[in-house]
Amino acid sequence: MAMTHLPDLGALIETNEDATVSRTALRAEGVRIVLFSFDTGQELTEHTAAMPVLLHLIDGAITVTAGDDTVELLPGGVIHLPARQPHSLVATQPSRMVLTMLDPR
Repeated sequence: MAMTHLPDLGALIETNEDATVSRTALRAEGVRIVLFSFDTGQELTEHTAAMPVLLHLIDGAITVTAGDDTVELLPGGVIHLPARQPHSLVATQPSRMVLTMLDPR
């Protein structure tokens, strides 16, 4: 197959009350895409990723903290985090996010 087409990532995940949900949407050479949904107040406590990642918000609002920096990620916004950068996320409203993991291997 020459390409993989995902026409609407947002259609693949819904926000659930009082929950954080994740779903792998794509595994391909050099990349993995994981969809997340968060209800208001849901969070991912500080953690790291073994590879560089991109966070792209579909809808809602998420506060992202990495080191001494805090950013309010809004729809359409993208954050790049290098490998092993400690970071955390808190949803300030129901939100859906695309996590793109960039695996250089």
